[in-house]
Amino acid sequence: MTDTPKEVKTKINKYALSGGGMTIEEHREKGGNVEVDVPFQYLTFFLEDDEKLAEIKAKYTSGEMLTGEIKAILIDVVNEFLKDFQEKRAKVTDEDVKLFMSVRKISPMPEKLIRRKEAAKQEEAAKKAAEEQKQ
Repeated sequence: MTDTPKEVKTKINKYALSGGGMTIEEHREKGGNVEVDVPFQYLTFFLEDDEKLAEIKAKYTSGEMLTGEIKAILIDVVNEFLKDFQEKRAKVTDEDVKLFMSVRKISPMPEKLIRRKEAAKQEEAAKKAAEEQKQ
């Protein structure tokens, strides 16, 4: 969570097990195996665009996309996630941590849910009243 973009790139390129062929020719012929391809598996968690993920899967399993290309996509996605996370983390103060870690009473029903329930009840009552007026 504290890695630099360069460290992320190095780790993914060096350690992320590929499901591609042993050679480019073999990979182009047989395609990649997404079931064992670590970069693809990470993309299933970090890439929010399901259509793009399906496109990557189709291209990779057909051999059209190579291992290096899928790793490059993963590097971009992870670095974007980490950038956002690191910016938010930098805003957390010692006081925030102290408050979060303090012993306090936690409501079993958060206010947000209470308001939703009340709004749903009011909506239901309004529907019933409208139906009664029609009759």
